[in-house]
Amino acid sequence: MNSYHLHEKDALTMTDKTNPRPIRRLNETVVNRIAAGEIINRPANALKELIENSLDAGASNIQITVKDGGLKLLQILDNGHGIRKEDMTIVCERFTTSKLKNFEDLSNINTYGFRGEALASISHVAHVTITTKTADSNCAYRACYSDGKLVPAKPGTNAEPKACAGNTGTQITAEDLFYNVPTRRKALKSPSDEYNRILDVVNRYAIHNSGVSFTCKKQGSNQAEVNTLSMSSVLDNIRQIYGSIASELLGLSKSFKKLEFKLNGYISNANYNLKKMIFLLFINHRAVENSSLKKAIESIYTTYLPKNTHPFAYLSLEINPQNVDVNVHPTKREVRFLNEDEVIAAVGDAIQESLAGANSSRTFLTQTLLPGAESIETNTNLAENSIKKSGVKVLNYKLVRTDSRVQTLDDFCNPDNTFNMQPKDNPKKGNNNFPNSSKNIVNSNVGSSNLKRKRERFDVRLTSILTLRKRLKEIEHKGLTELLANHTFVGCVDDSLTLALVQHQTKLYMVNYNVLSEELFYQLALYGFHNFGFIHLSIPAPIRELTIFALESCDHDKSEDLKPNEEISQIIIDQLISRKEMLLEYFSMTITENGELATLPLMLKGYAPNLDKLPTFLLRLGTEVDWETETGCFETLSRELGLFYAPEPPNFSNISTSISNNQDDNSMDICDTSNVNKDNSLLLPKRKSSEKETNLIFTEQQKKAEIARYKWQIEHLIFPTLKSQFIAPKSIAENGHVLQIANLPDLYRIFERC
Repeated sequence: MNSYHLHEKDALTMTDKTNPRPIRRLNETVVNRIAAGEIINRPANALKELIENSLDAGASNIQITVKDGGLKLLQILDNGHGIRKEDMTIVCERFTTSKLKNFEDLSNINTYGFRGEALASISHVAHVTITTKTADSNCAYRACYSDGKLVPAKPGTNAEPKACAGNTGTQITAEDLFYNVPTRRKALKSPSDEYNRILDVVNRYAIHNSGVSFTCKKQGSNQAEVNTLSMSSVLDNIRQIYGSIASELLGLSKSFKKLEFKLNGYISNANYNLKKMIFLLFINHRAVENSSLKKAIESIYTTYLPKNTHPFAYLSLEINPQNVDVNVHPTKREVRFLNEDEVIAAVGDAIQESLAGANSSRTFLTQTLLPGAESIETNTNLAENSIKKSGVKVLNYKLVRTDSRVQTLDDFCNPDNTFNMQPKDNPKKGNNNFPNSSKNIVNSNVGSSNLKRKRERFDVRLTSILTLRKRLKEIEHKGLTELLANHTFVGCVDDSLTLALVQHQTKLYMVNYNVLSEELFYQLALYGFHNFGFIHLSIPAPIRELTIFALESCDHDKSEDLKPNEEISQIIIDQLISRKEMLLEYFSMTITENGELATLPLMLKGYAPNLDKLPTFLLRLGTEVDWETETGCFETLSRELGLFYAPEPPNFSNISTSISNNQDDNSMDICDTSNVNKDNSLLLPKRKSSEKETNLIFTEQQKKAEIARYKWQIEHLIFPTLKSQFIAPKSIAENGHVLQIANLPDLYRIFERC
């Protein structure tokens, strides 16, 4: 049987070779599907054509909805001028367009589309539904299309456009893309990859069309992946989509009369680099690719960026339409223009000038640190290097002998907490999980727990948070910010005071780190908003008992108008429970239905607040936070977090917690030291002694461990964060929280007199 089939196949092959095959006229449906395969390669190509149609229609708001990477659903809604009812019968036929009449019009084309093939191609590989309304129409009309022709929405019904409700504009829905081309559908990558390609197309057009609002999201999702505003500038859209890169961009704007084109755009400076180049190129407002221009830009940056790193570039070229041929690629991905080599060289020269000018135009501003104090000098290393180059000898009393960038082994060694525990409870006294003594309420509510960071990071776009962050820059004391960013930590002044010594260049300062920490954690709350890790308490803290304890500890005069403590506590609990979703989402604070606090925000890696302050913190959440306005709520709540997290010297009259680092860098334990396991009895003295003597011995051990841990946190967690993430406000400098106590040149003068 196998031999027979082989000979039969050979015979057929010989017949095909000896006899000429007849030439047939292809069926129109086959022709259209072949043409559609050239224009619509994947969902991103279809979306590009639809976006360009919306922009040609004068839309100022474009909304895109996608399902399964655009294969199941690809929908675009705009507020353009719409499609007339009489045009809906031919709108999906090939070579029907409103933008071109004669071939000569191609030499002066100012629109995205011109061939009239986009909708036709999509209708041959997908089920298309169009809903549209013009400004002068009383209602909208809806029609379904397949293979370029009108088809009924349901079998047995009329295929003519049906009247329906709708706003001015057009909604085009393409469902089951490539349903009749299974090989093309199988060749596509995963839906997530196709969705990323769609986002890339939307990002490009959203950045370039600053006067148009773009929204792109997955079907069923409440959060849009792309969301730009119609009043935003190009730079605002870049910041919205790509984030902090916007602050590292250089603007380009230049006209070339001889070559008849204009250049506008933004490029990254020499301080910013990427692992993969981001290149957004628009020629006459059309998103295109040009490998020659891309290579020219990368070659320019090779002298500025480290090896294997790349720049960001957004360029918009407006070339005389008569010099551009847009009809050279089925998907209009490439264009040809006259004097291409000269234009690329001119663009390269403009980029080179911008990069060179950015280096020579850098300025460094100084500001007086404190009233009557001298201004802070620029970076010491730069000053020393310039002195060395000039050959001038540095005087001893002006020589800086420390480097603020140097790290020590202590930075990586958290002090041992072996002795950070208390003796076992007296069996006669009992050991309840929640003792009646309000003094120990906090102590009993803190069990071993893990602190872990969130992996997914959200881009905060709330106007209230952005406004609060902007205020920090407006009230910044640049001199104090520079001092803290380049200081060298000397040490804590005293175990019971929140004062520390820092050195900056040739001067010694005394700072109140408690005040600095309150402001630091306030800023961390604003910049970590919606992105905090969690501190999980193994035993949730009861808010009722803690707030009542805080109220009983307050020094206030009892009056008839003051409500009972239990009623005040219940009001606070109801307030927090009613806003538990907001507290959990934005501040990682979990409030249970039973009125218990289960988690706290992890604001600084390796750092946990002093839980002795938890009752006061919970009380102030109910009395000091402005829950009525959005900006006021976020500001006051962040202030209260700053007060709660600010470090204070350990209070040995009520030591509640101890902290020990695990091997995991992203977690640590908060341990209850009131209940010690029986295995720890090995640490007890072997000799018999009275309960008072035992407590005295362990109190001393506790003091040493607590003080060591506390000082390590101040030196290796708080002050390094002040270096890297702190914006010093003017109020701290003006209120005397940072004082200069010594200056090296002045000390030399004193020593010379002795």
